[in-house]
Amino acid sequence: MHSETVTPPESGGRASDVLRVGRTGFDAPAALLARFGLRLQRVAAGEAIPGSFWGDEEAGIIGATVYARDDTPVHSLLHEACHLIVLAPERRAAVHTDATDSIEEEDATCYLQIVLADQLPGVGRVRLMADMDAWGYSFRLGSTRAWFEQDADDARRWLIDHRLLAADVHGTTAGGLPQS
Repeated sequence: MHSETVTPPESGGRASDVLRVGRTGFDAPAALLARFGLRLQRVAAGEAIPGSFWGDEEAGIIGATVYARDDTPVHSLLHEACHLIVLAPERRAAVHTDATDSIEEEDATCYLQIVLADQLPGVGRVRLMADMDAWGYSFRLGSTRAWFEQDADDARRWLIDHRLLAADVHGTTAGGLPQS
């Protein structure tokens, strides 16, 4: 059963206190994405972000490249990157803006972005989940954390089956990620 939905924040209602890429820097996310064969492309302030599904400051994806500006929320960068990570390489090449219609891949994307947040200095899963809630992710248990801890077994199993998460780890440590 589908466990989450994402709706764009209302105009003017965007959560202003979510962590932005400009505060964390591009180096750590770029290195993390490179582990998965992805590239992070910095977009200049005020320029439209290529491949952005929601527009404005939301990250974009085209092929194996994730696009972001300094004002892009970290959760958005990770979400779009994880869309590419969960795709088979042959499907990744064809992606432009919208990665999937698959409920299973969407759920796996949300789970993986939370796990990968621990790989970024100054971010971590607790902050990322709070930012996801503030931004408007909607989970049937009422919060991202409740979904992740109590209702995401199907997403976790999908990631394990696709060798994107180690079977012996509940996404709690860096050791839970397979070596590339």
